[in-house]
Amino acid sequence: MNRTFRILKKSFLWTFAFFLLLTITGYIYLYVLPKGPEVTEPAQLSIGKDSFVMYAYQESKRKSIKVWTYRPANWKDQDKIVFVMHGGGRNADDYLDAWVELANNNNLLIVAPEFENKFSKYTTNDYQEGNLFTFFGTENPKSEWAYSVIENIFDHIKSVNNITNEQYDMFGHSAGGQFVHRMVMLMPESRIETAIAANAGFYSFPDETLQFPYGIKNTNVRLNPDIKKAYNKRLIVLLGELDNDPSLGTFRTTEPAMEQGKHRLERGSNFFLANQSLSEQNDWSFNWTIDTVKNVGHDYRKMSESSIKWINQ
Repeated sequence: MNRTFRILKKSFLWTFAFFLLLTITGYIYLYVLPKGPEVTEPAQLSIGKDSFVMYAYQESKRKSIKVWTYRPANWKDQDKIVFVMHGGGRNADDYLDAWVELANNNNLLIVAPEFENKFSKYTTNDYQEGNLFTFFGTENPKSEWAYSVIENIFDHIKSVNNITNEQYDMFGHSAGGQFVHRMVMLMPESRIETAIAANAGFYSFPDETLQFPYGIKNTNVRLNPDIKKAYNKRLIVLLGELDNDPSLGTFRTTEPAMEQGKHRLERGSNFFLANQSLSEQNDWSFNWTIDTVKNVGHDYRKMSESSIKWINQ
């Protein structure tokens, strides 16, 4: 009996040591070692399609990020700047291409950050959930939130290109739609003028009893003053009338997600109504709008086209 116990104890200790080593190794690889492509020398944006690589964080060189841009020939300082946030495929260049004609027709400078991650099939916390927490559940400083990276990119573009714009617009589709609505809610001090969250898979409801990313319980965000401030931002919840097929794209089916609705169209509607109801209950101003695009499903190109009217208003 004692011999069996010793064997079991030894096996347990070896197993524990193995998983501890694996966890430490994973943490060092993901959050200590430098990540991302090689940083490029600052240079003014070229006309047409261009890209550059910069450090993602202001106070650290641990992570870099590639940023795709498209600049129409007639674009000048104070013309509109639009950040385009890719979906779960992290294909920022494809999203940029979808906006080239829109940029030319509406004279928009398009900025498409690429939140690349080879483990994106297994983890979503670094992008659409804002990088508030590591994969292991520990908190990241606000300076390393994905939303802060957007603000850093805006400052970089302004300084390198002598741009004086004080605000930018933002469009995100699918995972990018998750990114956009959470950025408005969790960082209402951002310099977004019009935010468009299109076809998001699920949402962070204004509920202090629900754990993030389904609610805001384990964040530093509070209904008052933070969500109240977020309602002053201009957010468009853009839905596709035909985006009612959960088999399209990556669709989260956890219990808290399914409670939001059985497909993206329903979830987006319920999210908007929950926030509208909260604002009415507290007599808060509410600058959000919901728009459903007819005869369109989970299609980032068509949803991009439908977002232009909101950017131009």
